[in-house]
Amino acid sequence: MLVYHGSNVPVERPEIRNTNRNLDFGNGFYTTSVLEQAQRFCQIVCSRRGGSPIISVYDLDFEAAIKSLTCKVFPAADDEWFDFVCDNRMGIYQGKKYDIITGVVANDIVYRIFIGYLAGVTSREEALKQLRVRELYNQITLCTEDALKYLSFRSFEEVRDR
Repeated sequence: MLVYHGSNVPVERPEIRNTNRNLDFGNGFYTTSVLEQAQRFCQIVCSRRGGSPIISVYDLDFEAAIKSLTCKVFPAADDEWFDFVCDNRMGIYQGKKYDIITGVVANDIVYRIFIGYLAGVTSREEALKQLRVRELYNQITLCTEDALKYLSFRSFEEVRDR
């Protein structure tokens, strides 16, 4: 499976880093199979940190990884996914640890839905209803060193202005 990572630098040797931000699936190396999403994300990274928008491209042997590692697949933005993402974003997730987590990622509009829910402005039912009508992209998060063994760097390219 071809996957992409958007950043402001080429990432030939991915690492699992503990971040100071609470992310959807916790700490890990985040990738996507959607090139457009990686392009958008590297633009966001560059606006925060400077540098040039760079897409790193990898081969992920997902079939082999799923057979030998602990993986969690969220097929849709459902109740289980919503709870998992909310707990991770609030920094309170205490459940099972996974080597790889894959599922939908929210775009900027959807993050506002989460913020409304977490702030108590939007009900859970309304938040899930709004999520179901939005275009959602995917993310494949490698959470352990064992997971990174299934990822092979292929190339990188600078994103050109459109």
